[in-house]
Order: sequence, then structure tokens, then C-alpha cells
Amino acid sequence: MWRYLPLIFKSSLRNRRRTLLTVCSVALSLCLLGVLMAIYHAFFFSEATPEQALRLVTRNRISLATVMPISYKQQIAKVPGVRAVIAQQWFGGVYKDPKDFFARFAVEPEGTFAMFPEYVTTPDEQKAFVRERTACAIGRTLARKYSLKLGDRMTIKGDIFPVTLELTVRAIFDYPPDEEVLLFHMDYLYELLSSRRRDFAGTYAIKADSPESVPRIAKAVDELFRNAPVQTRTESEKAFQLSFVSFLGNIKLFLMAICGAVTFTILLVSANTMAMSVRERVREVGVLKTLGFSNGSILGMILGEAALISLIGGLLGLGLAALMTGVVRQGPAIFIELKTLTIQPPVAVAILFAGVLIGVASSFLPAWNASRTPILDSLRYTG
Repeated sequence: MWRYLPLIFKSSLRNRRRTLLTVCSVALSLCLLGVLMAIYHAFFFSEATPEQALRLVTRNRISLATVMPISYKQQIAKVPGVRAVIAQQWFGGVYKDPKDFFARFAVEPEGTFAMFPEYVTTPDEQKAFVRERTACAIGRTLARKYSLKLGDRMTIKGDIFPVTLELTVRAIFDYPPDEEVLLFHMDYLYELLSSRRRDFAGTYAIKADSPESVPRIAKAVDELFRNAPVQTRTESEKAFQLSFVSFLGNIKLFLMAICGAVTFTILLVSANTMAMSVRERVREVGVLKTLGFSNGSILGMILGEAALISLIGGLLGLGLAALMTGVVRQGPAIFIELKTLTIQPPVAVAILFAGVLIGVASSFLPAWNASRTPILDSLRYTG
């Protein structure tokens, strides 16, 4: 079959306009397919980092919006295998413009950087953040976005909590997956609230002594509060992050349905194109047969032409998908998985394989009919 490659390539350029339009349609469709598959892979197949593999998150079993008593921290810390526990609380609020969204968390400053070693900053900045009650730590991207530097003031008006935070930037950390984060002291939030609304936590971040201990710790923590007025749900940090995706519904089914629709559409477009191309070449097929080409050779050349066109479209679509994922990475950090979205090797291979498979499948029936057409019928064909 390799000796027929020059002929296959020349045949694919017979109608250059149609070939170009087919390549473009396949490329755009596979670009969309590639982005969707990259999102699916990022959500459901990406592995946790070594630091994430050690962390768990405990929240209220009823809802993430319902808080837990701060006294739970001491009880969780006594569970075998737990190395550290810190309380956290989503604050929300508005900074300058309600459209400017970024994560704002109240945390226990003493253990935050030990719990999240991925937040890289200098020891002096860490000490300054821990020491000052109204201090805050922000990600590098956030600092660049708002032209903030150490010592600058930030005013955040609460929406969930009816208070206004007057914060001073004391630390700027690097964390490439998501640097649009602000951390401030939980004690400062307590001071601004009435006494009856203090001493609570939205979540507890737990560090285990080993990844193998994570399932056991999760079960032990939830068992600890099974009969308590406020029950808990504990899961790995990766599972906790995926729980936000479930708020959108059955995202797996949604992505797979779109991928299936895109694939079916490409199949129809390619089948129509190849059918037109084969009809134009019925007499040529008859000539090839008189020259001694077998039915199998003719079938292989037509399938090869379709596969070549689809493969070129797949390569172009793969490049476009890589550009699109770069655009998604620059968007708002709604899900942390999207901040590291890339076309992984398994996705790239799947896209190219899908392109070739679609080309072969769409052209098989017309190619089979053409290769089996008797020589005299082919030479008499006037269509």
C-alpha cells in the first residue's frame, strides 16, 4: 500500500476546493471534540499531586453552605493518621466591582502554608501574614491584575457576612494552577461578627500521614460525628473539587453526548464528500482495473485518500484545540482543573485516531461499491 501513496496524495488534490473545505470542517469539528475530551480528561482522569493526595476536606453533610462548630477541629486532630487540621471559611464579598470574581477565604494563618506547601512565598512574608491580624495573602496573578504590592490596602465588602474587611497585603504567593486567591485571618472575621455567629468553620482541611491513610481517616472522621447534631462528610481533596462539578448536573453524560453528536456530524460530512469523490472516479476505477489493479488495491487507495484528508484535518484540529485550551486557561478560575487545561497525550492520540477512523468509516461503503463495479459498467459510466 505504501507504493500507492503518491497516487493517493495526487487524488486527494483532484478537487482542491472540496478537499480544503473538507479538511477545514473536519479540523473545526475535531477541535471542538479535542477541547471537550481535554475537559473530560482534566476532570475525571487527572491524578492528584503528591500534596493533594495527602489532604482531605471535611464539610457539613447537609450542605457546603452550612457551617460546623469550631470545636470539631480538636476532635478531628485526635484521629489516628491525622498530621494537621485547619479551619477554613468561604467569605465571598465584593472587591471594587461585583464582576471581579476571585476566591476569598478566611483561614487559620499559623497552619495554612504548612497545609498548602504549593503556596510558595518567602519566610518573611509568611511571618508578616501570621503576625498581623488584618493581614492578607494573595496570589501572584491577583497582584498583577489589580497592581497590588506588599503594604497595599484592600477593602472587601461582605455579602454572605454583613461586614467590611480592611486588609493589608503582607504576602504574595506563587501557585500556578490558581493564583486568583485571597487568604485572611479567621479570627479577624470572628471579631467583626456578633458573638452568637462566631466559632464556626465552613470546611476543615486535613493532612494525612500517608495517601494510604486517606480513606481510613475519612471514614473515621465521619463516624466520629455520626450521632452529633451536625454530621460531616469527609472526602479527598480531589473528590471535594469534583463535587463542585456535580452542581452542573451529570457533566459526564453532557460531555459524552456532545462528543457523540460532533463525531456523528463529522461522519456525515465526510461520507457525503467521499461519495461525491468516488462517483466522479467511476470511469477512472475502470481504467485502473484494466491496468491490472485488484479490487483490494482500489479499495485501499480510496480508503487511504479519505484517511489522509481526515488525518490532515485532525492535525489541524489538534493545533486549534491546543490554542483553545490556552484561551480557557486564561479565563476565570471557576474550576481549578480548567486553569491547567492542556491537550494530554492520550487525548491527542484519541483525536488523531478518531480522525482516521471517521475518514475510513465514511468512505468504506462508496469505496467498496466502486471497487466491486465490473470493468465494463465502470467504462460505460457517464455520470
